[in-house]
Amino acid sequence: MDHSGHGMTMDLPPFTLGRGLAFSPDPFFLVGCLLALGLYAWGVVRLRRRGDAWPVSRTVLFTAGVLSVALVMCTKLNDYGMVMFSVHMVQHMVISMLSPIVLLLGAPITLALRALPVAGRGRTGPRELLLMLLHSRYMRVITHPVFTIPLFIASLYGLYFTPLFDFLMGSKPGHIAMMLHFLAVGLVFFWPIMGVDPGPHRPGYVMRMLELFAGMPFHAFFGIALMMATEPMVKAYENPPASLGIDALSDQNAAGGIAWAFSEIPSVLVLIALVFQWYRSEQRVARRHDRAADRDGDKELEAYNAYLASLQARSGR
Repeated sequence: MDHSGHGMTMDLPPFTLGRGLAFSPDPFFLVGCLLALGLYAWGVVRLRRRGDAWPVSRTVLFTAGVLSVALVMCTKLNDYGMVMFSVHMVQHMVISMLSPIVLLLGAPITLALRALPVAGRGRTGPRELLLMLLHSRYMRVITHPVFTIPLFIASLYGLYFTPLFDFLMGSKPGHIAMMLHFLAVGLVFFWPIMGVDPGPHRPGYVMRMLELFAGMPFHAFFGIALMMATEPMVKAYENPPASLGIDALSDQNAAGGIAWAFSEIPSVLVLIALVFQWYRSEQRVARRHDRAADRDGDKELEAYNAYLASLQARSGR
């Protein structure tokens, strides 16, 4: 028996973690994950062959980000997510709030800019196209907080509380489009905040934290709304298959609890990353000052000492 008309069986047994993690690939996301890993590996190998270093930590983080996408889209979690709101919410939270952060910490754009060859004079190659995109007006708009924060919020309230969600769940292309949307929204929201790759907006560290906290509470409010509801709010999940042995309202309340609890995870991860980046930035500034002092014989300190001496001489008159 199909669910929503796109081949998802409704006679799934009751959910367990073991059943949920069984391999069940979505062809689109399986190919996408393998392609992402392959391109990233090509970039790293290209840098190494010409003698350039690339941090192992970034490779590990990017790989973990791709695997997190595969975890929720290439296992039975994707099948159960079609008929259980709680499992779908796990997919949503991972692919929109965890995967983007880890992927961005892998600095894929920086790797691409370093690995792609420079086209000849007067020619436009992949690297030049990427640079044009990064500096385009379009990219300045979609990465600006005035755009990203409302989009981040609308992806919750404007999707789940309107008929759009049921429409997308009604076909396999619609479901894939929805998951891609979640991933894309997470990437454009966290990209300016993480600040690893080059981009149109580079706010200071305090402003990045403010941008982060401007969006996160709405996830918590969304989760609380689902937890406090007294009837199913999403039509696609109001009649779960009998084989699952679950109640629609209880499952919705669980989905709300997942959304509420998960909103804290990216906040902690991003704050740790920002504090680390801030510390390293201050260390680089300090080293630059030390090198400048070594070059000019610390003239700045000498000038300051001379200024203090002049003040002391005046006071002694």
